[in-house]
Amino acid sequence: MSQPQRHRNIPSPLSPDAWMADLFRSKAVMDGAVIRRKIRDIERYAGMQRFEKELRRRGFQAFANGGQLIIVCNQDPVRRVL
Repeated sequence: MSQPQRHRNIPSPLSPDAWMADLFRSKAVMDGAVIRRKIRDIERYAGMQRFEKELRRRGFQAFANGGQLIIVCNQDPVRRVL
């Protein structure tokens, strides 16, 4: 049997602007929650430079860890606990 194919290097059906608009319209973002996305997906769908520009425009903070970007969707101060 053949193994399932990975979806690498397949272009996104959404434009970068449409992908980001969809992300930033989500309930979690609208509620000022914390979300996470794979860095690989951000690079694939929007481009990291464009994504970071939008985060700065919104006043959001982001942290990278383990291939994920953790995005704080509000402008409140962040304090590391441990």
